[in-house]
Amino acid sequence: MLKGEMLEKKREVVHLLGECVMACNHCFNSCLDEEDVKMMKECIRLDKECAEMCQFTIGMLHKSRFVNDYIELCIKVCEACEEECAKHPQDHCKHCAEMCKKCAEACRNFKDMFRK
Repeated sequence: MLKGEMLEKKREVVHLLGECVMACNHCFNSCLDEEDVKMMKECIRLDKECAEMCQFTIGMLHKSRFVNDYIELCIKVCEACEEECAKHPQDHCKHCAEMCKKCAEACRNFKDMFRK
């Protein structure tokens, strides 16, 4: 892969990681405003964990030799958050699930570039 292509893929994954951070933080805050917050407990926990993992991964993409390990963990956290958010009917949960799915897919594609 050419250096310019790699840089473009990195920009794309950073953008989607950032979008996922915003979606998870929005869902987290919106879940806290729900009538039955107890029912949203796992969603809230995963929203926070996913936002933090995505933010951390953004920082590590540029400077860590363990980037593939971080990306793999980020994929797992995004998938868990997607699965939990998909259980809830609220719009903020649906949007978060969709962003987590897109983010995990982008991370997977980025990671796969190094296997070729």
